[in-house]
Amino acid sequence: MSVLLLRLAGPLQSWGASSRFARRTTESAPTKSAVIGLLAAAAGIDRSDNTRLAPLAALRFGVRIDQPGTLIRDFHTAHHQVTGKAMPLSERYYLADAVFVAALEGDHTLLTQLHAAVRAPVYPPFLGRRSCPPAAPLDLSLHAAGRVEEALAQAPWQASAWHRNRYRGRTPEDLIVLREAAADEHGTASTLHDQPVSFASAHRRHAWRTVVTTTVPVPGRAAVPAQHEPFDAWEDESA
Repeated sequence: MSVLLLRLAGPLQSWGASSRFARRTTESAPTKSAVIGLLAAAAGIDRSDNTRLAPLAALRFGVRIDQPGTLIRDFHTAHHQVTGKAMPLSERYYLADAVFVAALEGDHTLLTQLHAAVRAPVYPPFLGRRSCPPAAPLDLSLHAAGRVEEALAQAPWQASAWHRNRYRGRTPEDLIVLREAAADEHGTASTLHDQPVSFASAHRRHAWRTVVTTTVPVPGRAAVPAQHEPFDAWEDESA
């Protein structure tokens, strides 16, 4: 198996898994449905093309929280375009100044194609919602062999310089990893309703996915590339 690593960082991110109507919440880390949608958009795959989407949805997914960010709430008001009547007030939640490393495990040929697509996307990527563009290129690395667990344990720490500086003179805490359970894995786990089944606009569907939460020591503090500093078209259906 091969592993594709992505760096997901931006001023704002929002990863909804259960939001509906006027209250749009966010998970504490990227959801699988949103990241698969991001990759599909980069590759120019149509929402209704389940033949091409199915292999992406089958990829094993994991994410490491390198910089948890701050939860913020925003109030939205809107008016109907035709009648001019006020629409219901909505609350939308975002993660500000967060950084994640996402890992996708699967067929090497498919991941190589997705890696190329992320570098030259057909449709612009965004971090959960269209109003949340990434702060820098997403591609981090492509490993010809490996597993999600190994890749997320070894990838250099991607937190912003100002966040890393907070740990000078002391040992930082471990990093939280949320990864898809292996087929033969047993133990403590939770479930998340973010396994994509259909992205079709008229009939979006998701299934439950088993998620294992672990921690890994902070890898060697390699400097974040200059293109990631300063740290100052698909939308997740629940965002």
